[in-house]
Amino acid sequence: MIAVEGSSLRAVGWARTLPLDSEVKSARDWARGHLEGLDWTTTAPETVDAVLLTVSELVTNAHRHAHSSAQLVMTCDDHCLHVSVHDKSAVLPTPREASTDRLGGRGMFLVDAVADTWESHLCRHGKSVSACFHVPDAGPRAAEPSVPPRD
Repeated sequence: MIAVEGSSLRAVGWARTLPLDSEVKSARDWARGHLEGLDWTTTAPETVDAVLLTVSELVTNAHRHAHSSAQLVMTCDDHCLHVSVHDKSAVLPTPREASTDRLGGRGMFLVDAVADTWESHLCRHGKSVSACFHVPDAGPRAAEPSVPPRD
């Protein structure tokens, strides 16, 4: 857990390098394992599914299009879960509509559909693609104690 001095912001994060010959399933399993430690994931399975789909798509894109290993980073604060993948390609992704003429090309279209926001930017040794998912409420909160009215 990281705390920002002078702020109520709290964040937790994880990082993993995925070699080019690694299975995308291992990235999903790794991400799922870390998501299970967050208190909101049991009440928001659709968000967990969206995060895991995004991990799959971003790591697949890094391996397939950049022909490089991928660095997968997940961070979570009180507002967002961020999924970022860095690879060695300087070509930024763009969402494309599905086509019956080709098998692939839908990854960023899917990420665009399931993430609250996403962005990509060039960096010194390639690019980073990040998606943000708003953190759902962890579930019902304990009710404030009620004060009985005075007679």
